[in-house]
Amino acid sequence: MNSLVPAGWLQAELGAPDLRVLDATAFALDPTRDARAEYAGAHIPGAQFLDLAGLADPDSALPGMLPTAERFARIVGALGVSDRDRIVLYDNSPHRTAARAWWMFRTFGAAQVAVLDGGLAAWQAGGRPVAQGGAPAPTPASFAARKDEGAVRDLAAMLANVAAGGEQVVDARGAARFTGEEADPHGAAAGHIPGSRNLPYTRLLDGEGRFKDADAIRVEFAGAGIDLAKPVVTTCGSGVTAAVLLFGAHMIGKDDVALYDGSWSEYGADPATEKVRGPA
Repeated sequence: MNSLVPAGWLQAELGAPDLRVLDATAFALDPTRDARAEYAGAHIPGAQFLDLAGLADPDSALPGMLPTAERFARIVGALGVSDRDRIVLYDNSPHRTAARAWWMFRTFGAAQVAVLDGGLAAWQAGGRPVAQGGAPAPTPASFAARKDEGAVRDLAAMLANVAAGGEQVVDARGAARFTGEEADPHGAAAGHIPGSRNLPYTRLLDGEGRFKDADAIRVEFAGAGIDLAKPVVTTCGSGVTAAVLLFGAHMIGKDDVALYDGSWSEYGADPATEKVRGPA
């Protein structure tokens, strides 16, 4: 199974005994939308709802931080997902939150996990059927979660990198937030991590929310000043759209990419960290 799958492929595979489909929609910055209610209104037949807000560390003051391996295994296992299944994730979010779920599953050891290109909109655009209400109760499964520590960066690692510069940091936020012209919606300071580059995640998507092809993605990374021969760390506001950049890098064969989970919600809110305003 490819990491990015089209709606036609998924439709043909629905019902396969090893296939699990999860709606990974989340709206961190839009309280007017309710992801669970939208799932009940229309979802891909057989899909379970993956509550990304709950699939997080409840003891962290930061939004949506990675849970422990035990918590991850318990939640996804209750949805009937094992680490041996083929897992397809989709969303109906402008922030392409399925990419965050994809990174989480990979970080905890899933071998076969994919994103539906274009999400629910692409599924519906082909006139494909949708289901309403809740999904049938799944048969619980066992997910043997094992965290890949190398996939994640924390504040200490980011501060060390500011000093040493061994990893390129690429920020998925919009240009105005990166430069500090626009206030941070989480209340953190304005600006960006010293030495980081800006590649708004939307640059990797076409007008319909699908990922651009590999050549176009390479052009976007190069245009942001990223050397694909060197290691990369992605960041954003709260670790969600950073996963879109990480997924895009994976699409062009670059897998030595980590994600700063706390992102600007942590770095920008810490009065002791050095911030920079203006362009990269």
